[in-house]
Amino acid sequence: MSPVSEFIIISEFIIISEFIIISNFIIISEFIIISEFIIISNFIIISEFIMLRIIFLGTGGSLPTRNRNPSAVMVNREGELILFDCGEGTQQQMMRAKTGMMSLSSIFVSHFHADHFLGIPGLIQTMSFLGRKEPLTIYGPEGTGKFIELFKALGYFNLKYEIRGVELSPGDTVEGERYVVRALKTEHSIPSLGYALVENPRLGRFNREKAIELGVSPGPLFAKLQRGSPVEVDGRFVRPEEVMGIPRSGRTVVYTGDTRPCKAVLEASRDADLLIHDSSFADEMADWAEESMHSTAGEVAALAKEAGVRKLVLTHISSRYTDDVEPILKDSKKVFENVIVAEDLMELEIPYRPE
Repeated sequence: MSPVSEFIIISEFIIISEFIIISNFIIISEFIIISEFIIISNFIIISEFIMLRIIFLGTGGSLPTRNRNPSAVMVNREGELILFDCGEGTQQQMMRAKTGMMSLSSIFVSHFHADHFLGIPGLIQTMSFLGRKEPLTIYGPEGTGKFIELFKALGYFNLKYEIRGVELSPGDTVEGERYVVRALKTEHSIPSLGYALVENPRLGRFNREKAIELGVSPGPLFAKLQRGSPVEVDGRFVRPEEVMGIPRSGRTVVYTGDTRPCKAVLEASRDADLLIHDSSFADEMADWAEESMHSTAGEVAALAKEAGVRKLVLTHISSRYTDDVEPILKDSKKVFENVIVAEDLMELEIPYRPE
């Protein structure tokens, strides 16, 4: 945020004290920035915006190449780190991307082919060396518990924190802080899952004029209403639904892991903000994609178009395209325009949808 003369303009906020409000913005003067809060005198204004950043740590197919590591995608949601797959070398990619690792809360493994999990043993030992104490949960399909025990048994090493293995089935959900991760049935050559990270709906917009009309004074009572609690004014209660607009959508990110295009991914991706899909091959390799249980760029683009996703990212790129991904991009853009081919260490910010 940059000062404009003596003022700063902020949107998407929770009101805790009195301000001058113009449309959906507030104007504040004489402020001090402390961490992610702005403090004015004894008041605090808290932004409603929640960062959602996607970092592509590994975008290669079954074989690593000089410019693509095996599969690993990190989600940074307001400082909480979540890994989807963890191929060989993931911890070094985390260092290159400067993501940190001690805030990693969970790893979601799509399936147990080596290029999707070999980075886990080294990562969990590094975090132990660095003094991690908090438990780490690793989710995955059938067989997850067995693999977790193998990870912990590798080498003469005692972990200083708990590793929890949780086997998921299609339809299972994992609850986070105002979001869920849903397990999806995918179609690969061994038991596999995809995942959809779905944020809870956001509060509707606060109607300041209506609140004042109902007798609510600007200040802390505004914030209480926005948090969903009624407030008492002159012997009667003003309810949040009287001054809040309809709930607004959260964001949805879908990660498929290795798969053929399939119904479960299609349904989970409807109106998604971002679909990250296996696109191992260009369309000319359609027969081999079907035999190996992967997807082509054109197939994925058709699924994205039908689902109405806002953005498509193609990943798990075969080593045959090491020097040129244009065949993959060209095949996908014939069908769906808003598509890119992932590159290692690429980052995307997922904004809220326009209202």
